[in-house]
Amino acid sequence: MTKPTSNDAQAKDTVSEVETTGHNWDGITELNNPLPRWWVLTFYGTIIWAIGYCILMPAWPTITGHTKGLLGASDRHDVGVAVRALEASRAPMLTKLHATPLQNVAADKELSQFAQEAGRVIFAQNCSTCHGAGGQGAKGYPSLVDDVWLWDGSLQGIRTTLEYGIRTDHPNTRFNQMPAYGRDKLLEPAQIRDVTNYVLSLASMPSDQAAAARGAAIYTTNCVACHGPDGKGDMTLGAPNLTDKEWLYGGTPVEIEQQIYLGRGGVMPTMSQRLDPASLDAVTIYVHSLGGGT
Repeated sequence: MTKPTSNDAQAKDTVSEVETTGHNWDGITELNNPLPRWWVLTFYGTIIWAIGYCILMPAWPTITGHTKGLLGASDRHDVGVAVRALEASRAPMLTKLHATPLQNVAADKELSQFAQEAGRVIFAQNCSTCHGAGGQGAKGYPSLVDDVWLWDGSLQGIRTTLEYGIRTDHPNTRFNQMPAYGRDKLLEPAQIRDVTNYVLSLASMPSDQAAAARGAAIYTTNCVACHGPDGKGDMTLGAPNLTDKEWLYGGTPVEIEQQIYLGRGGVMPTMSQRLDPASLDAVTIYVHSLGGGT
């Protein structure tokens, strides 16, 4: 390719009879076609618009903040106004909800519907990260859509769990901790395997019967206080039922053995630190409707 050459800028192309720029690359001449007028005017218009926007609206960062603009517009302020208006519109129903005993809410159709909708939103914002969008739960996070509850699944029981949390630093929190029998060397590995087989037998799952027989005595010494002699558990202690084949951390022999070894205990936040009493009532109603107990 040859270098461009410069000719008379006023020369015209012999084919199109359009003025050229005087630039020529390998015999190809650059035409001097002007931009369409509408495009040029639009471009100038965007410049004028940008200048006007910078003057009227918040636009430029400064050392201490940003330029405010002559109009003083603020999305943060507008959102705040909208939120306060929404809160004001909900306030009468929230007041009524909190003044109504939880067991009586269902009798008031309008109030019940309000509690369900408000509770659904609160649940999505505060609870779905752990329990899932529909309350289905996950490994280590209880499902809320069945009738299996570690701690009392009644309306008041759910309300108490929400208000004080599980294993938190709140003075009224619900707290019970399964010992880490393996990690803390409370039982030998062989003993843990034996009691694992006994737990499997309680749930009518395949197990080594000889090991289960040995594990029965270990269970009686170490586990009966919380899970009961029949393995049915105790909601007042948050001790799960071992006979229903519902397992928070998995129900395979390996997973059950690991649970006994580690003694896991999840933490449920104290929601009263984040939600007002009426909002706690609303989410209680919603969670109970997913699969609450009596």
